[in-house]
Amino acid sequence: MLNKKIKVLVVDDSILFRKMLSEGLSIYPFIEVVGYAMNAFDAMRKIPVLRPDVLTLDVEMPGMSGIDFLKQLLPKHPIPVILVSSLNLSVFDALSAGAVDFVQKPDMDKQHFTTFMANLSMKIKAASMAKIRPAKAPAQQPAVAHTSTTLINKSVKLNNYVIAIGASTGGTEATLAVLKDLPADTPGIVVVQHMPAGFTKMYADRLNRTCKMRVKEAQNGDPIVRGQVLIAPGDFHMRVMLSGSGYAVKCSHEEKVSGHMPSVDVLFDSMAQNVTSGMGIILTGMGRDGANGLLKMRKKGFYTIGQSKESCVVYGMPMEAFKLGAVHTEAPCEKIGGMIIGHLNGMR
Repeated sequence: MLNKKIKVLVVDDSILFRKMLSEGLSIYPFIEVVGYAMNAFDAMRKIPVLRPDVLTLDVEMPGMSGIDFLKQLLPKHPIPVILVSSLNLSVFDALSAGAVDFVQKPDMDKQHFTTFMANLSMKIKAASMAKIRPAKAPAQQPAVAHTSTTLINKSVKLNNYVIAIGASTGGTEATLAVLKDLPADTPGIVVVQHMPAGFTKMYADRLNRTCKMRVKEAQNGDPIVRGQVLIAPGDFHMRVMLSGSGYAVKCSHEEKVSGHMPSVDVLFDSMAQNVTSGMGIILTGMGRDGANGLLKMRKKGFYTIGQSKESCVVYGMPMEAFKLGAVHTEAPCEKIGGMIIGHLNGMR
């Protein structure tokens, strides 16, 4: 069974792009392209027959959008879906509707397409192990008991307390679940989410419309202050550095670390090296980016949280951190926000 190929159905309205995806994916020995569909209706007909393990899906299609398709598909067929999208805000609506991850449509030159295919193949591999949770209407979602959503600790020590979060596959929704109920006076937060350039700005803006804290895509030199969340920009590593009596972020374009840029390990390493008091949180994702950095943070005395296996889309990064002994406690992403405030309120 270990050698079983991942069966992929390609869904895209472009004949040329369907052909390129099908041929490009077929070179990977762990992938079998079992067919293609030209639109959502065609896909719905073929899925029961072809029984794919993973779908690649264009977000913008004629007749029925990828978002509406996901809302109809996943309750009936809980199949992992990788979005193939241009730089478009609707990709986040599709992720909210249950898609696992996304890749940006490439330029058509050979070098960009080769990189794109390698990235897509790895995301398909991760998606094949993902837990699929179709989006529910708000009224159907069970209430989650939080430890607290009020920060009653008024100590000035919290002014230079830094919270670092790292996430990958499934992390856009998990990070939202952590941040959405945090009060506006929460200590400064820095976030690495594996995501391409351009999308990180849209993601930060989206979070900013939902969260009580201010959320923005980080720029080099931005101070880390209470009430603000900084999202690492795509194609840049982000580090926490000393800046006067506080901290700021350094964003730099370098080589990938742990296969990623931005890298969670880079952020967590800088936290362990430069920050006196803080917290580390590792969320859903494939691989082990962030595990070593979180261990360094715990050894320095930081409180560390890993997302629980049951709530992860892919229990990879949190599992690796847990195996290393880097995690104080594990919890569902919906409870982590309350745990953050509970820990801060208990500090002296």
